[in-house]
Amino acid sequence: MGKASGSHVAVIGAGVIGLSVAYNLASRGAESVSVFERLRIAAEASGVQPGGVRQQWGTEINCSMGREALEFYRDVQVHLDARVDPGFRSCGYVFLAESAAMLDTLRANVELQNSLGVPSEILSSDQIADVIPDFNGDSILGAGFCQEDGYFDRPQSVVEAFADAATRLGVSIEYTEVVGLRRQGSSWFIDKADGSGSSADHVVVAAGYDSPNLLQSLGVKLPITKEPRYLFYSPPISERLLEPLVISAERQFATKQLGDGRMLASDLAATGQPEDEIEIWKTRIKANSNQLLPRLEFVPLSILVEGFYDMTPDGQAVIGPVDGYDGLWIAAGFSGHGFMMAPVVGDRLATAVLDGVLEKELDTLSLARFGEERLLPDPQVF
Repeated sequence: MGKASGSHVAVIGAGVIGLSVAYNLASRGAESVSVFERLRIAAEASGVQPGGVRQQWGTEINCSMGREALEFYRDVQVHLDARVDPGFRSCGYVFLAESAAMLDTLRANVELQNSLGVPSEILSSDQIADVIPDFNGDSILGAGFCQEDGYFDRPQSVVEAFADAATRLGVSIEYTEVVGLRRQGSSWFIDKADGSGSSADHVVVAAGYDSPNLLQSLGVKLPITKEPRYLFYSPPISERLLEPLVISAERQFATKQLGDGRMLASDLAATGQPEDEIEIWKTRIKANSNQLLPRLEFVPLSILVEGFYDMTPDGQAVIGPVDGYDGLWIAAGFSGHGFMMAPVVGDRLATAVLDGVLEKELDTLSLARFGEERLLPDPQVF
């Protein structure tokens, strides 16, 4: 795997991952970088995600990547010279445990996190009430908590800042649909829907759940599936009712109050068609919310937003080269945490493409792991 500093690199997908890759390539002196996007910047998952950033995970690789990403995001305005302050706030993440088994899992995760420098802790039910006023902990044994974890009030501005920073460094963003990839001599040829095409020395596929379709014609099987997820929002509420993000994996429930006052809530088990199931989802959310967080009882959840995860069998991303296809790279399958990891993914892929150096993240999260039966499920991916 040779160096590519004098090569043309094409990135397919203008979500936060693709744009971070393009920005990192350009900032390190790549000769030419092009991004191809079929719709618009952050048209899919990057435009729907609520902007959370956390270090609390259950695998070493995710804890380390999450910690490094948080360091970048704390100063994202400085790094990317963002036009709009994305509004990052360290509000904390609270992971609730109602069973001894869940509490044991969280304890083990906190031990791992602490060993990697993450200042997380286990809270008792009484201590949770200090973090969440009016919390009803009758059924709760404890929780994992990290005050440093937080949220962007305007996550879309982060994605736009990556795009702006990349274009200032000379990256071109072309709005066109890519329908296929093929090898053409020593280069890659990118087929577009309008019949035209472009060539590149390296191609990074960062097209989320559409990535398998782009690789199918090459005979590459990418185990990524499209999974719908739903977020409920309230109108803005002037009173601060809740600061940390609260997650109960056992109840499949999550909620948070955003900086603009809107409440966000999700039934993590929601399946089916919204027109048929919306009242069922809302009922489950309200039941969990009323029991755990009684001060949210009268908050109306009047807006439903649909988004999609690009899921893999172990809930972890696919990052790195495609074996047997020199110059072809993947950054997809983030299973809901692409925004959180984007700064690190862009850095590691740029290092690999430009310097020929595969750091540990690209080996651990390579496509080859599925054939080698070395899946890496994370016990704190909910």
